[in-house]
Amino acid sequence: MKVYKFGGASVCNGAGVRNVIDIVSKEREPLIVVVSAMGKTTNAMEEVLHHYLEGNGAAVSARLEQIRQMHVQIMDELSLSDRTRFESLFSMLAGSLGRRTPADSYERSYDDIVSYGELLSTAIVASYARQCGISTEWIDMRRTLITDSRHREASVDFGASASNLRRAVGCDAQLFVMQGFIGGTTSGHPTTLGREGSDYTAAAVASMLGCHSVTIWKDVDGILSADPRIFPSAALIERLSYVDAVELAYSGAQIIHPKTIKPLHNKNIPLYVRPFAAPERPGSCICNFDDYTPPAMPVLILKRNQILLSIEPKDFSFVIEESLAEVFAILNSYGQKVNMVQTSAVRISVSIDASRYFSDLVADLQRAFSVRYNDNLELLTIRGYTPEVIERESAGHTIYIRQQTRRSIRLLRDAVSMA
Repeated sequence: MKVYKFGGASVCNGAGVRNVIDIVSKEREPLIVVVSAMGKTTNAMEEVLHHYLEGNGAAVSARLEQIRQMHVQIMDELSLSDRTRFESLFSMLAGSLGRRTPADSYERSYDDIVSYGELLSTAIVASYARQCGISTEWIDMRRTLITDSRHREASVDFGASASNLRRAVGCDAQLFVMQGFIGGTTSGHPTTLGREGSDYTAAAVASMLGCHSVTIWKDVDGILSADPRIFPSAALIERLSYVDAVELAYSGAQIIHPKTIKPLHNKNIPLYVRPFAAPERPGSCICNFDDYTPPAMPVLILKRNQILLSIEPKDFSFVIEESLAEVFAILNSYGQKVNMVQTSAVRISVSIDASRYFSDLVADLQRAFSVRYNDNLELLTIRGYTPEVIERESAGHTIYIRQQTRRSIRLLRDAVSMA
């Protein structure tokens, strides 16, 4: 059994859904398909939640209707006859908004509402697959993929989820359609796995079921050496080791989710990244080979919207001995990912993502520490660097922190080149 994952761009219209079914219909063995929300639906659902929390009922209704019409248009393009599950789910979405109370946390409300993007898209894909004569099972991952209750960044319970998944795919269907990005607690509350978590869903499912491979279908030719919108010289990387893939994902590569590689590496399951617009092309493969072989070319990953926090104990004590654990405990309490760390005897500097909780984080740190920060920065990671690439990417920038190893260099720099 294989796992195919399709992102929102691949199902953004009727032609995209037809292409998905055309691709999956070529498989002769039973196939698991993990599907994201259609197009920009996740962003639209976030807007719905934002309007709701502001108490703007008219804006909520208007945005919901726009979301509904976008999906209806896709169903019309497909001449989809069975819309029962879609209509039922959309009614549940409206009802869920009606049950929100001020006591509900933002994170829990987020998971309850935003998770419907994947539910609606998979309802359409599964119905169309059946209409095309493919024996298809629609699987509700809120009841199948069991997670903890850390909303918006939930962790999967592999033991409980594996038995659920085995039951779900135990029938004679040819196609099993699952939602990416979402799961649920044992008490039945929906959760999400973090943005771009659909890739992780595909990897986790493959690992638990011992699948032959995972293929992520993208709107690019495969894994590129850089984002071509930023670096025009980006080129296709045909093969990448698990270790390099993890390093690049952690550094912010958008082609794969940072948590995706571990469950695949544990079971030695290859991950293919292929273009859904040209399925005959081989794309790229992440697999198990000599991890000490550097990438065939320098790989550049740019992570924007960074903030450099410089933290010092007010009593001038040694930061490593006295304060490191406390600083990271505070950062963790705000769910703040640390992308770079640099320490001296009395100072710890960290690069973090900008977030809505930044002001509260600084206020909390200032209870025990002196805090300074620089914003509007970006973190550039170069895997398999050359002196020429380092010089080119440093020119015209103020470099705040530079960290270098045998295979990688990381530059925390201002976001605007002066060249």
